Amino acid sequence: MSDFNPQSLAQLDRSRFAEYKANLDFYNGEQWPERSKNRQLVFNYAKIAIDKVTSYLMEGLNFACEAVEDSEPAKELARTAEQVIYDVYAQNNLQELDYETEVDAAVLGDSCYKVTWDAVEKRIRVTSPDVNGIYAWWLGDDLSKVWRVASRYSLTKDELDLLYQRSTDKKVVTITEVWTDKQFSLFLDNETLEDKPNPYGFIPFVIFPNLRQPKHFWGTSDIPPLRQGQRELNRALSQLSRILEVSGNPIAVLEGVESAEEIKVAPGQVWTIPEESKAYLLDLLAGGGIRLHVDYIDMIYRCLHDISEAPRAAYGGIERELSGVALEVELQSLLQKVRRKRTTRTSAYARRNQMILSLHKTFAKQDLTSVSTRIIWGTVLPQDRARLAQNEQLLVQSGVHSRRTAMDELGIRDPEAEFARWLEERKKILEMNQQTKARSTRGGERERATAAEMEAEPETE
Repeated sequence: MSDFNPQSLAQLDRSRFAEYKANLDFYNGEQWPERSKNRQLVFNYAKIAIDKVTSYLMEGLNFACEAVEDSEPAKELARTAEQVIYDVYAQNNLQELDYETEVDAAVLGDSCYKVTWDAVEKRIRVTSPDVNGIYAWWLGDDLSKVWRVASRYSLTKDELDLLYQRSTDKKVVTITEVWTDKQFSLFLDNETLEDKPNPYGFIPFVIFPNLRQPKHFWGTSDIPPLRQGQRELNRALSQLSRILEVSGNPIAVLEGVESAEEIKVAPGQVWTIPEESKAYLLDLLAGGGIRLHVDYIDMIYRCLHDISEAPRAAYGGIERELSGVALEVELQSLLQKVRRKRTTRTSAYARRNQMILSLHKTFAKQDLTSVSTRIIWGTVLPQDRARLAQNEQLLVQSGVHSRRTAMDELGIRDPEAEFARWLEERKKILEMNQQTKARSTRGGERERATAAEMEAEPETE
């Protein structure tokens, strides 16, 4: 890419990166707008809310490959493709990486995956680059058509020598990768290290937003809606803490005294003051004033639950027993938020799986790209497995659901394979029953024949 200048990236997306930093600092507890010598408590509700929603979001994530036609070779191809994806999943520890990436997306507003071929280890590698170094270009007003992606990251001189066999006098250098469907370029600072055709045939990045902004490529973070309420909660609790501290170490108030020395508040302390003077302790909690502070803090707390869309019931704080429907109504806002996020993640994980199969085709020489991949999400609410199984049994018997759909609803990873195993077991059981019936039938015939022969024999004197 002779027309690309890596220095131009320094002028791009400054406001986006500034928001990333502000959101990350807030998530890590830097929540007071100004420093003060007074006590500044931080009750990091924003971090807990994000971690909680992410846990619900990632519950039971799974996937399956389906054949595009109803034939045994096509089904076998789908099973092979599914095994390849699961092998890549295990090799890259994607269960942990996916959770970390989702937290990153919720805090920053965007995240991405990079799917490449490791020529040294001869396997597919899936990583999650820092979006602070990701730049994207799309075609006009079609945000789905990304035609170029640039990735910037820093390497120490030892890492540079290890990865690219290059030496430098600098302690840290900047590497820039620029990808299009047809071309790949690699820059060391401003020097071009490589410029060659794209060995994959596609841009190996899956960039996705936390929550989509209409008509915007980059997403929105979960932090901004919580920022004001979180700061007010910290301020109110810090203020209450100072009031309680002063009340525990009361202030002596003297009236009608021109000067006072060695007036100390201590158990058994005796004060000597002029006649007609008054001395008392300042009680900041008199008149139930503390209740006003507690009520205000409780109101902020409820507002934070509403804004984060994570009701108190999501934290296990249910003071009464609720049925399944009542619990679902209680957690409806959380379910809606998780559903919005899963809509974006479904397409992102499906694209990642397709990239894995494309790389497998290129480097393992086995074409599995014709299968379709399906993302399976776990249930958000706790389930009564016995009741759910009963419901699915009734739906199957009444013809509303197929057996495959019922297995899907019950969380079976591969309904197609499970159904095939069920058919195989059923066939064997029927064969055993037929053999048993045949043996019993033959035995009965022999008994009847013997009885007939005995009746037919003539009596002898």
